[in-house]
Amino acid sequence: MHSLRNAAPLCTCSPQDLAQSSVSKKLACSVRSFVVLKSTSCVWTSFVQRFNNNVTVRRNPQIRATAMGETESTKDEPRWVMVNGISGKMGLETAKAALEAGLHLVPYSFTGRMGPDQVPLSKIDVEGVEVEVYGFSQRELAMDLCKQVSRRAVVIDYTVPAAVIGNASLYCSAGVPFVMGTTGGDREKLMKIVNDSKICAVIAPQMGKQVVAFQAAMEIMAEQFPGAFSGYKLKVTESHQATKLDTSGTAKAVISSFKKLGLNFDLDQITSIREEEGYKEMQVPEDYYNAHAFHTYRVSSPDDSVAFEFKHNVCGRKIYAQGTVDAVLFLMNKVIQKQDLDRELEGKVFNMIDVLREGNMR
Repeated sequence: MHSLRNAAPLCTCSPQDLAQSSVSKKLACSVRSFVVLKSTSCVWTSFVQRFNNNVTVRRNPQIRATAMGETESTKDEPRWVMVNGISGKMGLETAKAALEAGLHLVPYSFTGRMGPDQVPLSKIDVEGVEVEVYGFSQRELAMDLCKQVSRRAVVIDYTVPAAVIGNASLYCSAGVPFVMGTTGGDREKLMKIVNDSKICAVIAPQMGKQVVAFQAAMEIMAEQFPGAFSGYKLKVTESHQATKLDTSGTAKAVISSFKKLGLNFDLDQITSIREEEGYKEMQVPEDYYNAHAFHTYRVSSPDDSVAFEFKHNVCGRKIYAQGTVDAVLFLMNKVIQKQDLDRELEGKVFNMIDVLREGNMR
């Protein structure tokens, strides 16, 4: 703009000169005017371009990042996730949820089942992505293939309870953060394996965000009002599909809160339902006999004159798959987008309440 204010007049001829000028003089004057106009136009065009570029940079975070020296590889690098146990229903549902969230699916996986050496047990198509599934004995090979795809991948585990400890040790030795969705196994040993490693992980018995929020509310109530239900009785019934091999980890967590509220209860008192007759009593829709989680916690006074009932009934697996993907994104935000793992994150075990508190759920 300074250049525009100081620009020379378009023509230096006086009115008298113009009145008496010849054709050649008028032509020369026109040429001078054109040159000045062209010069002024270049100054104005340059100003407009700089102004527009500045506005664009401010309004577009991606361009702003580039302008600030952040390369596209650090901001828009593909985010890869490996889903182990993808041949199972929960693993497959989670893989689909990962793709829906814009993540890239590592085309390799392994199961908790033994399989032939060196060759995939099977190939599974997940929304157009072909995934090679290796047997348990070839899990190291599958992990090596994963790291060839990306050294910044996060692993999701939905295998079997018996494989939890071995798989966690593998992920830690490979330096790969993971989300453990598989329940069962020695949970204390599982935590210690991560604590002694240089990676971090999300480990939770329950991945459903809304159910976790209920668990958190119960825990807060227990902390705020310890002993509030002293002397009361507790009855717990949990129903799942017949393929669920262990007692619900969610039920165990909620019971822990009830015990802090003053209730006496042993885990072997849980009523676990895994057959059709029980499903009917729990009013599970028939279409979801093979994919449900119905929990009822009944608290009553010694004489049964007062009763409280807490329920959470889930049909299908989508709620858990979406929550698992949120846990993956949580880890990626914590670790993967950074060049180096912060010391404070080494050996750190997060749970789904930590994921909830982050506030970045979709």
